[in-house]
Amino acid sequence: MHERSAMNGFVKFFGTGGARFVVSTQLRSTAGILVRYLNTNLYIDPGPGALVRIHAAKERFNLTHLDGIILTHKHLDHSNDVNVMIEAMTEGGFKKRGVLFCPQDALDDDPVVRKYVMKNLDGVQILREGETYTIKDITFTTPVKHLHPVETYGIKFLLNKTISFIADTRYFERLPEFYHCDCLIANVLRKKPIGDDDVVAHLSIEDFARIVTQLKPEVAIMTHFGMAMIREKPYLMAEQLKAETGIEIIAAYDGMRWNF
Repeated sequence: MHERSAMNGFVKFFGTGGARFVVSTQLRSTAGILVRYLNTNLYIDPGPGALVRIHAAKERFNLTHLDGIILTHKHLDHSNDVNVMIEAMTEGGFKKRGVLFCPQDALDDDPVVRKYVMKNLDGVQILREGETYTIKDITFTTPVKHLHPVETYGIKFLLNKTISFIADTRYFERLPEFYHCDCLIANVLRKKPIGDDDVVAHLSIEDFARIVTQLKPEVAIMTHFGMAMIREKPYLMAEQLKAETGIEIIAAYDGMRWNF
């Protein structure tokens, strides 16, 4: 990437929307997240519009400087642009470059990654529960398999700070203990919990509050909002939760950059 942070790294939220209605209306972008640490660049969940949003951003980003792409799972709001992102990273397939990290079912069962673009990668690493992965300056773990209709993993980055990213999941009692961290990022799709089955398996603001209260991170960032959350204005919810917990709570917005 062209720019360098005065700190050790940053997270760039190219998209903060999630689920079908937000994907189809693009009330919030569904472009995913870039993580940069030292000289390493990883892109998480390039959903619909990722390539366009990146090239339209005020801060210029060179996708040939990407080192890897992580798919937490294969649902389209997280994976739709993975193939064009791989092509951009590999300069249309003319330069063998980059590593794809993804669950096995993103490749084998109703695959979302094309075989012809995969051959241009330096490698593919399969995400599994409890495994540790390293790419250049970045080491991360996938501490637990989430409760979601497809194989899904969150990410715990072991950097100058421990940064946990809780991907889509239904809340379960032991979830927080896997994500102890200095800084927390979580997909908070719903305003209220809806049922217990995996079809509606996403965190609500109530679930997020329970996690934050238990983990007590330095900062907690909400993202990946569904329609009801957007209507209720996530920044107001963040302010209320900050007042209740005393913890720095941020509602991410499209284009937000958070330095660490």
